[in-house]
Amino acid sequence: MPKGIPNKRYTPEFKKKVIETMQEEKLGYRETAQRFEIRSDRQVRNWERIYLTEGPEGFAVERRGRGSTGRPRKLPREVEEDLLAEVQRLRAENEYLKNLQALVLERERRQGKKSR
Repeated sequence: MPKGIPNKRYTPEFKKKVIETMQEEKLGYRETAQRFEIRSDRQVRNWERIYLTEGPEGFAVERRGRGSTGRPRKLPREVEEDLLAEVQRLRAENEYLKNLQALVLERERRQGKKSR
């Protein structure tokens, strides 16, 4: 039967120690799991992936359970203001281009009548 406690929560410091020991001593996933009494070597592999992509700070993020499907997070005020300003600018640009296209088409239509 595998060692370890089911649904055990490991501290970020413990996870960091496990991965750094594994790298320093060039241990495999299974050896590392056995040495630190972690239930699954797959868990060690996941911790290593997090460590390599996000650094030790990545261990502080809670990843258990389903992701939130509730209300979206609020953006910082400056970012929201910048996005709204960009939307307004793009709408104005879009309106300008529509008017320009209408004028060009009108001019072509008039020139078509004059040449006949």
